[in-house]
Amino acid sequence: MAIRIVGVDLPQNKRGEIALTYIFGIGRSSSAKILEKAGVDKDKKVTDWTDEEAGKIREIIGAGYKVEGDLRSEITMNIKRLMDIGCYRGVRHRNGLPVRGQSTKNNARTRKGKKKTVANKKKATK
Repeated sequence: MAIRIVGVDLPQNKRGEIALTYIFGIGRSSSAKILEKAGVDKDKKVTDWTDEEAGKIREIIGAGYKVEGDLRSEITMNIKRLMDIGCYRGVRHRNGLPVRGQSTKNNARTRKGKKKTVANKKKATK
């Protein structure tokens, strides 16, 4: 039986510390803290968790962490706010360019997308 926490099925064959990182908004350090609070060994596989342990983990995540849909919507709203006020970062988001000061002359393909080749002007013949 798969353990479901905040709408995410955790992988059964992984250690608890790694399995919790499948939840958006929880990384390695957060997962370690959650398991420590719940009193679950971080090296214990998800299949070996009891219903009590899973419930405790659910409770801790629900009470102290913003994850999945709530976190995604907050991030989206933050970016939308930056774009609305027209600050530099917002303008970079709007134009699909790197936001954190990276160079765009040679790299930045992830943000800019596939190359758009521009043909150069032909020299006038005499």
